[in-house]
Amino acid sequence: MSEHVSAATLTGPVLEGLDDYTSVMDIFHRSVERFADKPAFSCMGQVLTYADLDRLSGDFAAWLQHETSLEPGDHIAIQLPNVLQFPVAVFGALRAGLVVVNTNPLYTEREMVHQFKDSGAKAILILANMADKLENVLDKTDIEHVVVTELGDLHRFPKRLLINAVVKYVKKLVPHYSLPTAVGFRSALSKGRRLIHEEVARGPEDMAALQYTGGTTGRAKGTMLTHRNLIANMLQAREAIGPALDDGAETIIAPLPVYHIYTFTVNCLFMVETGNHSVLITNPRDLDDFVKLLKKTPFTGFIGLNTLFNALCQRKDFQSLDFSPLKLTISGGMALTRAAAERWESLTGCAIAEGYGMTETSPIVSFNPVDAIQLGSIGKPVAGTKVRVIDDEGEVLALGEPGELCVKGPQVMKGYWNLPEETAKTLDDEGWIRTGDIAVLQEDGYIRIVDRKKDMIIVSGFNVYPNEIEDIVTGHQDVIEAAAVGIEDANSGEAIKLFVVSRNPDLDADAVRAYCRKQLSAYKVPRFVEFRDELPKTNVGKVLRRELRDTPS
Repeated sequence: MSEHVSAATLTGPVLEGLDDYTSVMDIFHRSVERFADKPAFSCMGQVLTYADLDRLSGDFAAWLQHETSLEPGDHIAIQLPNVLQFPVAVFGALRAGLVVVNTNPLYTEREMVHQFKDSGAKAILILANMADKLENVLDKTDIEHVVVTELGDLHRFPKRLLINAVVKYVKKLVPHYSLPTAVGFRSALSKGRRLIHEEVARGPEDMAALQYTGGTTGRAKGTMLTHRNLIANMLQAREAIGPALDDGAETIIAPLPVYHIYTFTVNCLFMVETGNHSVLITNPRDLDDFVKLLKKTPFTGFIGLNTLFNALCQRKDFQSLDFSPLKLTISGGMALTRAAAERWESLTGCAIAEGYGMTETSPIVSFNPVDAIQLGSIGKPVAGTKVRVIDDEGEVLALGEPGELCVKGPQVMKGYWNLPEETAKTLDDEGWIRTGDIAVLQEDGYIRIVDRKKDMIIVSGFNVYPNEIEDIVTGHQDVIEAAAVGIEDANSGEAIKLFVVSRNPDLDADAVRAYCRKQLSAYKVPRFVEFRDELPKTNVGKVLRRELRDTPS
């Protein structure tokens, strides 16, 4: 593997094999045949082999084709945590020629309405635990077909009934809902089993996924990812990560949400391409159960982020695990701190390879070679990828000079859904996308992120845009204005701090946070709230978030 280094551009190796496939399904069909008897996904002790994944996704595809009005190219929202139903639904939808809209199950009703309406989703698969929210917003969307699944639906009898009963009646995690036209997931699979699934031809430039990301306007934007984008990133991951893996032989822990582009591409797509086994962790916040599972699962790979590495390394039960099989640890989604990386390697004997990406790049842009990790860098450009940095005037800078990182490659999105102006701001006519991150390109071919140009806050790998929080908070009757910033946090990378100007001297931080919780996902709720008499502004009245972030309170 060799990289070409010029005065202003870093270029990854040649990407081979991209034109061998027309759609993601070409890779899927090859893998399920090649690795039929191997485990593909497991969750809470239940394993799906590649043959199971082939059969069940085919059943779901047949149901979608024959029992709904959906046509190839229509959009289906999938709103699930890490459960076995997720990969079955994704590949079933793709086999039916549909576009997958990955949806965060933590979304509030307001956020659900925006994404469902904006995406034009005509169908949804949703976990019963959040079906009550869907009931409240369904008439505000274009959704025509609703499929509801319970947590244990793909587990064998009687464990399936036990899991679903405990979730519903003991833990009381399924609020009452009424969706009279909804179809149960198991019922859909049963009906599909008796129908004939017809293969749907999709081309490289057809959209495969509509993946939502934060926007500078405070509203989530749909990133159009084509089959070619996703195939490219799978092949790029193979070139960058593959040398550390043996096809069909690895067990990879997947604690991060599959609806997030990071895990969606690495575990749901790349690990399938390599025939490996992804262990889906439904609730990684339950560290007690998480570590118990790790204790009885000899794992060779771990996909995580800084927050999780820190949390696990502090636990005595985790420290006592046998890490001898572990040979690959990958970090992404947020910056990896040196302290977390050194602590993990010291404990497990496995160094963390950090990568970099964004939703708009499917997501992988760069990765640290596993045999030449440079701590503090985001590695080198993956195959078929060019990177450069530019100044505020758009001029390309020399190596060693900090500037905004720009990326060009086959994994770069088609554009933002129904937002041509936003697309034009981010993606130029030559295919270069502006990342909003300030980076330095090194002479040795590695890249370092030194700052972020955008106001985006990254909380444990989730993108949070200040405008969305500010729009919500200023809707409070006692708030005159507000500004949200990210401050450094050892565990989550960044924490949200909110500055508030209030007309009511009795308004306190707890009341502000409680107001936020009603309309924002938990990770978007400010951890810190500070009241000010006024906010610093430019001459034209724009709030100076950087000044708030950099000035001690």
